[in-house]
Amino acid sequence: MNDSSGGDPSGRTRRRLLAAGASATALGLAGCLGAREGPVPEPTVTNERIDDGWRLLDESESAVFERTYGPATVRALERTLIYEYVSVAEALDETFDASGSPVVFFATRIDLRPALDGLPAGVGRGRLMAEVETAAVDAFRARLRSAGTDGLEEVDEGTTTVVGGHTATAWRFAGEFALDGEAPLPDGSTTAVDEAVGVTARLAVWHDGTDVLVAGGAFPSEAVTAVIGDAVPGSLDGETVVESIADAEAAAALATDPAAFDEEASVLIVSVE
Repeated sequence: MNDSSGGDPSGRTRRRLLAAGASATALGLAGCLGAREGPVPEPTVTNERIDDGWRLLDESESAVFERTYGPATVRALERTLIYEYVSVAEALDETFDASGSPVVFFATRIDLRPALDGLPAGVGRGRLMAEVETAAVDAFRARLRSAGTDGLEEVDEGTTTVVGGHTATAWRFAGEFALDGEAPLPDGSTTAVDEAVGVTARLAVWHDGTDVLVAGGAFPSEAVTAVIGDAVPGSLDGETVVESIADAEAAAALATDPAAFDEEASVLIVSVE
């Protein structure tokens, strides 16, 4: 079931943070554009996993850039859907009052006007796709930073096959999600938790014959409870700490095997159309 953020104050906070990151990126990339020629259709996540544990946190529309290639001037407009994994986001909110989450997913449709295949004599197609990819990576970094993941470094670049048989350029990044809060100790005192959870992020960009599609996700590269356990003194483990602050459900969410999130993100990324 697709959870709704409804009146959740923490959900509103995350929406503001993510929207701010998207807006800042759009302002940084936008050129002087003319009027829109109708709204950009939203991307579709076709895999049903998006309805199981994820919630739509926000959506945005912006101008990406305007460039001239030979005789053609191309405008790039985008529409993005932003999702978060509910159990992890709520567990972090309950445990550390965090306003972000390391488990997020983004899907973007970039509408090129005129269309890439409509450029006269193929003028600038390779250069245009390179610019779109650069803009997509920059926007991905900004959105992850707004969700709490910073220090993103490229680890690998290759290709992958997505829905429809298209070939996408794919990247893997590594970053960190900061934990900052207090954890209770058995003697009734508290200890500061000021640690960073390693994060893996995946991004793919491809042309589907009409538009450019962008999909990306991020998730912890280590169990969050393991990092919490390392941050507290003595023999306390992270799950026990989280249970003492929140509950067993929150502890289980933060103890999730990173491989499960990796599979989830990988499946969702290639399902976008």
